[in-house]
Order: sequence, then structure tokens, then C-alpha cells
Amino acid sequence: MTPLKPYLIRSVYAWIVDNDLTPHLLVNAETNKGNLPTSYIEDGKIILNMRPQAIDALSLGNEFIEFNAKFSGKPMQIAASVNAVMAIYAKENGKGLVFDQENNDDGAPPPEQLTPNKPTLRVVK
Repeated sequence: MTPLKPYLIRSVYAWIVDNDLTPHLLVNAETNKGNLPTSYIEDGKIILNMRPQAIDALSLGNEFIEFNAKFSGKPMQIAASVNAVMAIYAKENGKGLVFDQENNDDGAPPPEQLTPNKPTLRVVK
């Protein structure tokens, strides 16, 4: 089965852009297997502005998120591992998704958290 996380990232990105907001991607730079601008990494994390007007050649793939951007006026090809993505959200209001980094590679909650508690019945007189 394919991981759910890249599909969630794509859908939240589309929702943010459709609402004329600015998509930001929070990436764990310590676990990233792609190319990030190292001078912008703080505390092992980086926030990437993915506003369509600020980037070029965006690819929201199943394993990597790739695009071209300028940092301090210098062009750079960015590649962020989907597994290293910690959140995608709108800069203006903070709405989006935060992914669980500890449970599994998919970022989704473990299956035991997805199953609701069984209902209990009691007789009321």
C-alpha cells in the first residue's frame, strides 16, 4: 500500500493555494535526504515558503518534494524528503497538517489510535 502522507501534503497544498494563502513546509533537516539551503536551517528544522509565485518547477512526489527557488538571490534546487516533512500549513492562519514524527514513516497515527473505543451500554431505569 502506498503511504498516505504524500497525498495529504498534495491536498493541503492545493487547499492553501486555492484559498490564496501562502503554503509553508516545515522540514526536519536532520532526517532529510534531499537538498536544503543549510544557512537557513535553525534547530535542525527549516521552513520553506512554497508560494507558487516564489518557486518554479514544483513536483509534489511520493518520496520527494522538489522545486526551484532563490535564497539570497542565488537559484537553488530544493529537495525535501516526504518522510522529513513535519507540517504543511498556511502562513497567514496556521491551518494545515502536522505529521507525527515518532509513530511511523508515514506520519499517520498508528492503527490502534484509529480504532475508536468500543461503546458500552448500560441499563437506565
